[in-house]
Amino acid sequence: MKAFQTESKRILDLMINSVYKNREIFLRELISNASDAIDKMYYKSLTDDDLTFNADDYYIKITTDSEARTLTIEDTGIGMNASDMESHLGIIANSGSFKFKNEAKIEDNHEIIGQFGVGFYSAFLVAKKVDVYSSLAGEATTNKWSSEGAEGYTLEQVDTELTGTKIVLTLKDNTEDESYDDFLQTHTLRRIIKKYSDFIRYPIKLDVTTSQLKEGSEDEYEEVTKEEIINSQIPIWKKNKSELTDEDYVNFYREKHFGFDQPLLHTHISVDGNVSYQAILYVPGSAPFDFHTPDYKKGLELYSSGVLIMDKCEDLVPDYFNFVKGIVDSEDLSLNISREVLQNDRQLTLIAKNLQTKIKNELAKLMKNDFDQYVSFFESFGRTLKFGVYSDFGANKEVLQDLLIFESSHEDKYTSLAAYVERMSESQEAIYYATGESKERIKKSPQAESLLDAGHEILYFTHDVDEFAIKMLMTYAEKPFKPAAEFKAEGDSKADEEANETFKDIFEAMGEKLEGKVSAVQASSRLKRHPVALGSKGEISIEMEKVMNAMPNGGDVQAEKVLEVNTNHEIFAALKAAQAGDESRFELLTHVLYNQARLIEGLDIEDPVGFAQNVSRLIV
Repeated sequence: MKAFQTESKRILDLMINSVYKNREIFLRELISNASDAIDKMYYKSLTDDDLTFNADDYYIKITTDSEARTLTIEDTGIGMNASDMESHLGIIANSGSFKFKNEAKIEDNHEIIGQFGVGFYSAFLVAKKVDVYSSLAGEATTNKWSSEGAEGYTLEQVDTELTGTKIVLTLKDNTEDESYDDFLQTHTLRRIIKKYSDFIRYPIKLDVTTSQLKEGSEDEYEEVTKEEIINSQIPIWKKNKSELTDEDYVNFYREKHFGFDQPLLHTHISVDGNVSYQAILYVPGSAPFDFHTPDYKKGLELYSSGVLIMDKCEDLVPDYFNFVKGIVDSEDLSLNISREVLQNDRQLTLIAKNLQTKIKNELAKLMKNDFDQYVSFFESFGRTLKFGVYSDFGANKEVLQDLLIFESSHEDKYTSLAAYVERMSESQEAIYYATGESKERIKKSPQAESLLDAGHEILYFTHDVDEFAIKMLMTYAEKPFKPAAEFKAEGDSKADEEANETFKDIFEAMGEKLEGKVSAVQASSRLKRHPVALGSKGEISIEMEKVMNAMPNGGDVQAEKVLEVNTNHEIFAALKAAQAGDESRFELLTHVLYNQARLIEGLDIEDPVGFAQNVSRLIV
């Protein structure tokens, strides 16, 4: 027995126990190596007149033997001689593929997959013994390399005719925690191949046994074994867009289990430049059932040269585009030694940046060309875009602001910010919004009535994140956002100043009765039909107070509230009369009006029983 030339048992143990976290990865690695071997045959045929490359002669075959508990992976590639086996299998981390790729200066689309020369040793994740039979193309001899682990290996010539390489894995004994026999099951092998190696360019063949009616019989069955090609070979993203139909893209979306709905849009990307990659991205037609739960995970499937590297690469899409599904395939990625984890490099960052721009442009195009469809999208995923504006201290607001739409008083429909600004009159200085639980409730609220009466457009903010996002956005097209409560018609400011001075004693008396509940009581000309309303000062609005206090561990956030009074309302006449001669009734009216204002704003009443009794006292 020969010892591994440069590495010890500790190194191989590290490979098996630390580098590879998922046992089924072994099959992906061995299939990738087999694909490389066939690629090498192709390249060698380009320069060797004695070799021809007929694509139909090249394949990868997987067979099982349940009695012997062996799994065999065979390819018809270039093979190895004794020297190659000594070099590539006897020295851990010596990549023959990497060396071949550099020497051949490969530039066309037959990308060699192997980089590190360690994938072969993933076989020991499931095998207690590995036998490799191989014959180098153009030579008549076959050699056998055999190893039972880090103690070493044997290498000998055998009397076997072979084209290419055959790897025989004798599986480990089953344990209470692990059934290695699973890797002898057809359905398991099919699943692993489809998951990781579906787009290997050469056929991956597997004997599949099914039960069929015997010929001429109506009720007697027999086991029939047929050789099937398991993999798709040519990925859809490698095909020309002109060859594909919308139906092809929808079928791929469903085959990959991105969703069972009809995707709202798809885009097929092929980029050659500083970094080369292909991608197919989808926006689902509806939100997945777990989209708003902690179990939902964003990310795109990531392939390297057609081999699946990650199920969900989170780094490829930002959180605010977490609804996007699809795949990315690149030959330029720097992978770690196991090909299970990406190294953090500029290629991945550049791809992610390009994808972000592409997604934004596709959504903007949808908004422009089919606004009704965009509304459908936004009702499913708009909340995510709004959170994207608010998060990271507004770092992404420039990317997302043109994708936002809100329900509006203009024709009672959704509108973009750009369309709102385009409709603004020259005299309108701000973009006005009003917050509430629903559009219908906002329409009836005191904050909206003055603006609507003046004919100005209002954006209806009905989601908890709306106002937070707008606070972060601050302006759009140099127009500031202002709550509807801050709107004053011409002459209102002067009228309020005069009313505050005229009724100063009443407002101060009401403030004393409401001490600790409001910071001030003042006249408000914006009120037309309502006797009172609650406004706020400072950065925290009443709506923001409600949202923040509803959050887990939200604490007790309080907006600085102002009780606004309509001095033209008949109730104000009753207030004046009570203040002049009935202190008890004045206090009663003050508290009832304050609680009425809280109810209108959707705030809880501190003492519902007391409020009901006060209303009864007023009626009597």
